Amino acid sequence: MEKTADSHPTSCNFLEFNKMSKVKKILDEAREQNCPEIDLVDKGITSFEEMPALLVMQNITRLTLSHNKIVIVTPVIANMPNLESLNLFNNYIEDLPTSISSLPKLKILNLGMNRLSTLPRGFGSFPQLEVLDLTYNNLNEKNLPGNFFMIETLRALYLGDNDFEFLPPEIGQLKNLQILGLRENDVITLPKEIAELTRLRELHIQGNRLQFLPPELGNLDLLGHHCVVRMDNNPWVPPIADQLQLGVTHVIEYIRSDTYKYLFNRQKPALSPPPKRNDKTKKISRKRDHN
Repeated sequence: MEKTADSHPTSCNFLEFNKMSKVKKILDEAREQNCPEIDLVDKGITSFEEMPALLVMQNITRLTLSHNKIVIVTPVIANMPNLESLNLFNNYIEDLPTSISSLPKLKILNLGMNRLSTLPRGFGSFPQLEVLDLTYNNLNEKNLPGNFFMIETLRALYLGDNDFEFLPPEIGQLKNLQILGLRENDVITLPKEIAELTRLRELHIQGNRLQFLPPELGNLDLLGHHCVVRMDNNPWVPPIADQLQLGVTHVIEYIRSDTYKYLFNRQKPALSPPPKRNDKTKKISRKRDHN
């Protein structure tokens, strides 16, 4: 009897079947053992529909789906009430559901290295979120939801390698923030409200278009042994550039001086923003080949 073409699965179909078998096996074992942590790194997953068993496992506290090919996060993710850590780093995510911010116990959310150009309405209503990583996306100050800076529990916010030109003054509402990452954006100026982040101990502003720092920044305790401040690769005005040659400590001490405050108030309004840099490699670094 002659065999049809369908009786010979292609290598592509076989690989797909093999991939899904591995994913199913991991989920089955986790369910049998009542394991609270699921690791599905680099499994070629393209959607949550490929993992129906996952979304009914309400005991899961840590879910790692980094280095896959997921485009859309399902709204049903909100049905995982015990989820504390969700890692979606390095996928193709373009959209997030509004329901993601209703996860009651979520503390760590990693959405770095995706294709986000907007965030859903109400994104800032996470009840317990402490760490938010949005690095390597296409975000800017114009497409942040209105309540973005109302995540009072946030301790670390990573916005590096995006397209920000300004940091909204509402940043001052994040009273518990200890780490702020803004590296490799197009930031022209920082708001004085950044000085309201009294718990800030790490500030990464390297690789932007900053010429001045708000004098109020000098009020923060950024000179301790556990503090980290990075501000290199900016077109600083000469006085700041000269102090930076001596070290960040000298910059912080300088912007506290009356001399700098006079310079800031007199020169800053007259300066034009520097042009966007053409040597940035952030877009190139996002070109990933999964084929």
